[in-house]
Amino acid sequence: MMTAHTPDLDAACRDYDRIAGALAYLGENWRDHPDLDAAARSAGLSPHHFQRVFTRWVGLSPKKYVGALAHHAARDALDEGASILDAAFDAGLSGPGRLHDLFIAHEAVTPGDAKRRGAGLAFTWGVAPTPFGEAVLLIAPRGLSALAFADPDVEAGFEDLRSRFPAADYARDDAEARAWSERIFARGGDGGPLPLALYGTPWQRQVWRALMSIPAGETTTYKAIANEVCTPKAARAVGAAVGANPVSWLIPCHRVIATNGQLTGYHWGVERKRAMLAYEAAAR
Repeated sequence: MMTAHTPDLDAACRDYDRIAGALAYLGENWRDHPDLDAAARSAGLSPHHFQRVFTRWVGLSPKKYVGALAHHAARDALDEGASILDAAFDAGLSGPGRLHDLFIAHEAVTPGDAKRRGAGLAFTWGVAPTPFGEAVLLIAPRGLSALAFADPDVEAGFEDLRSRFPAADYARDDAEARAWSERIFARGGDGGPLPLALYGTPWQRQVWRALMSIPAGETTTYKAIANEVCTPKAARAVGAAVGANPVSWLIPCHRVIATNGQLTGYHWGVERKRAMLAYEAAAR
């Protein structure tokens, strides 16, 4: 039996063939940063129609899709030891200035920050119990730099943190990690702040400070945080900075929820996020 949606399905099928061709074209030519007219010709569509169809199918405009490909290539080049200038050329860009803009747009971090990757930092790390399972802690001379929940795989938990600072030096001390955990999760203590040694971009640290202003037992939204630190239009960039938070619990990214009230993705598991909020609510 025909339905009212059948014509839309036919159109979607035709659009798929065109967009598949456009994706192949952009995948082969992204280093030339083709303009909208060239990309539209590859799909046999007018620029206006192509922009609308491509964005609906891919979730990004053609320009942003090419930018994402360039960003991934530049990030890979930096991780492999390329200079910032070489990474810019690998991404088909005219120089470091364009690369800087690309990195700021895609991950709110400069190419230099991305390339250093913790060089010159020295961490003590260890595993300790917490009310929410075993955790891995990174401790710098100036304070705590990371707290990540590690069960059921402690080594994977440590590698998750080390991947953020792969060029740093590490020495293991579980006793020191336990001492920090006891201070962090002690109830009825003096309530004094614990020193944090945070290594992030200025934008990330700004968002993390906003997170620390959310009272225990309360929640807020990504849009509200964006409104506080910048503009509501920056909610997606705020989400990226929240996701990059290295210090669970003390920088309470678990208190940020979706605008519709749902518990959205949490790096250490939505079930743990729910347990954290219940733990705080019970302590009020």
